[in-house]
Amino acid sequence: MARVVVDVMLKPEILDPQGRAVMGALGRLGLTGITSVRQGKRFEIEVEGELDEDISERLDELAGSLLSNPVIEDYEIYEELPEEPCDCDDCTPGPAGPVDVESPSAAGAEGERA
Repeated sequence: MARVVVDVMLKPEILDPQGRAVMGALGRLGLTGITSVRQGKRFEIEVEGELDEDISERLDELAGSLLSNPVIEDYEIYEELPEEPCDCDDCTPGPAGPVDVESPSAAGAEGERA
């Protein structure tokens, strides 16, 4: 089973009133040094079996038409790898890291994941 994540964010040129409200609240709560807050959405989609080109294309269509508004939002799609066990006594296991799903929007999106 594969887990695909779709992150949707307002385009940089679009005003973000919710992000601005959070920004104002941070100052009132005494948290300083924050220069910007942008609000977004995250969708986690579990797919039976392995991701193939057909499923990746269909997920890209879904993200571009149902999960986001292409006029005001950008989206990024990536496969979230399963957690890797850690044999270290000093840390907690975490996700192995995202892997980009080949899609036109993921390839050209700003702030791509490394």
